[in-house]
Amino acid sequence: MPLRDINDLERLKKINAALLSRVERSMDQQGNAFSLFQTAISLENRVRNRTEELHATLRRLEQSNIDLVAAKETAELANLSKTRFLAAASHDVLQPLNAAHLSVSALAEVQTSEEGRKLVRQVERSLETMEDLLRTLLDISKLDAGVVQPEIVDISLETLFSSLRSDFLPEAEKKGLLLKFRPVNVVVRTDRTLLRRILQNILSNALRYTRSGGVLVGTRHRGDTIRIDVADTGCGIAEDQREAVFEEFHRGTATLSDAGLAGGLGLGLAIVRRMAAALGHPVTFSSKVGRGTIFHIDVPVGMAAEPVAAVADMERPRGYGLFGTKVLLVENDVDVLSAMTSLLERWQCQVRAATSTDDALDLLGDTAWVPDIVIADQHLDGGDLGTATIADVRDYLGRPVPALIVTADGSELVAKAARAAGIELMRKPLKPAQLRALLAHLLA
Repeated sequence: MPLRDINDLERLKKINAALLSRVERSMDQQGNAFSLFQTAISLENRVRNRTEELHATLRRLEQSNIDLVAAKETAELANLSKTRFLAAASHDVLQPLNAAHLSVSALAEVQTSEEGRKLVRQVERSLETMEDLLRTLLDISKLDAGVVQPEIVDISLETLFSSLRSDFLPEAEKKGLLLKFRPVNVVVRTDRTLLRRILQNILSNALRYTRSGGVLVGTRHRGDTIRIDVADTGCGIAEDQREAVFEEFHRGTATLSDAGLAGGLGLGLAIVRRMAAALGHPVTFSSKVGRGTIFHIDVPVGMAAEPVAAVADMERPRGYGLFGTKVLLVENDVDVLSAMTSLLERWQCQVRAATSTDDALDLLGDTAWVPDIVIADQHLDGGDLGTATIADVRDYLGRPVPALIVTADGSELVAKAARAAGIELMRKPLKPAQLRALLAHLLA
């Protein structure tokens, strides 16, 4: 009914309250909708802002990745260039260094005065230091560049220890130190050359930094691993120097000065760490200042024994009698050729020299002169290779005449070519005493 027809006051109040409630609910719903609308707009803006920030961050990360890749490529190229430069430079430097070694050795044999012999020894020591530094820098460069590929084989530790004992015993005796290798009958799986260099460097440091007492080398079996221990009674390594000793050119001068010792080049342990990393052989040490140091090298156990007769024979040459030995010498460096010829003639050898394969074959035309041994550089005039020259000489003579490659090329490619052809290999610069012993062994 129309409102004007309603006379009940209470009833009018109820209707009014109902109407007001309906209006309020309607207004609340509109308010909530407006609030939701505002919240949605605010969230959309926030999402848009966060998305833009995320896109900006991704763009920065992408650019950073591009910059990092470019920096990595630049570093790798620089490292490769450094390695190539050092390889080329080492070859060029090792050639005259080899000539100097041979000339000084020949000079030493004609000295009659003590003063003259003393000067020769000083020159020899300087040349050896130069050679060690150059070879070590080249080795570090190769290891850093990742171009050294270990040749993992099973080797006899006793054979390796015997060789190291022979190398270091004279130095230990000269300093009045004891050097002892505990007997070991075990085979390990490793790279023969790299493990030997690791132990050489550790032993060299041990003897250098030990004033009294000595050095002991032993092993312990630890499951599938052999731990090689090199213990000395030297000056020790301070706690704050534990990492620094593996850095290049670090020599621990304070400790050495206190102990009255002379340091080396500071590269021995730097190259030990790199070689050990390449082999996957952990190297650790424990040390007490004033008491000594023990280095530990963990090496996997091998599966089978290796034939060691040839190595043992090499370590015990039958003699040094080279009198009258006919040597075909093939070398294209004039200074090295002259120095080598002079040295061999001082050993009473009959030398005929050539600079290329054709020259060497021409010398064989004299049937009255047949070489007992061929010594050749690997890189000769006209692009000739010493291994190929030796093969041609053997074909010409119809027999496998003993042969030796003498080269400053330290690549594994040359070593493999020599091994495949049954040719001995020596690196320049030569140690005359080692050359003489090897020649005596090949001719025995």
